[in-house]
Amino acid sequence: MADSNEVAENIDKSRSNTKVSAIVANYRGAEKALKHQSVDIIGFPFSISETFQHRNTNKNQEEAFNEIIKMLELVKSENRQLNIYFSMAFGNPYGEMWKWQDVDVWAQRFSEIGIKDILLSDTTGVATPETIALLFEKIPSKYPEINFGGHFHNRYEDSYSKLKAAYDKGCSRFDSAIKGIGGCPMAKDDLVGNMPTEQVINFMSVEKVDHKLNLLNFESSYNKAKDIFHF
Repeated sequence: MADSNEVAENIDKSRSNTKVSAIVANYRGAEKALKHQSVDIIGFPFSISETFQHRNTNKNQEEAFNEIIKMLELVKSENRQLNIYFSMAFGNPYGEMWKWQDVDVWAQRFSEIGIKDILLSDTTGVATPETIALLFEKIPSKYPEINFGGHFHNRYEDSYSKLKAAYDKGCSRFDSAIKGIGGCPMAKDDLVGNMPTEQVINFMSVEKVDHKLNLLNFESSYNKAKDIFHF
């Protein structure tokens, strides 16, 4: 994004242990992001859908995989972390056949090159509690050296069921955004945004999951986001 450098330069982590992640689409983007000491994690969207890989990063899957190999060495040399997002992990809107075994194939390949963090991602909100449960039952247990997480896009009212499906299968790492901002906007019923952070907090409260979140600070962030995004 045009102002990414400006944002990265103005991040102050002097009073926080929070890690900052920058998602990039290529090796050059990773190089630019790593010039900023505020960036701890590089994220790359690898798609289980060949069509989406082209649309999102202008590469096919093999090209993206080879780019990640180079990116991993770069990140290691800078003592940072690399997150791989398995985009379209739960299906796709392009008519391409989906089966959990395809996700398994790529998980194995990424395991072999030493990837330690993979987020199973529902990019367009097509996941159901059933497919979420299936994937988190089948994949993470085969690769204990990888830290798997969930990255869901969904309507507000579907948050609990999707979180529950993954959590019950052992997932304890979730991406979220205040009010679901990002991805696709929630302005229309046929569009879905990110998993709302406030819904993750509600889920943890209902399930009695301990967390270290400062809820007063979160409320301040939520109110700030309301001012910026006018929701």
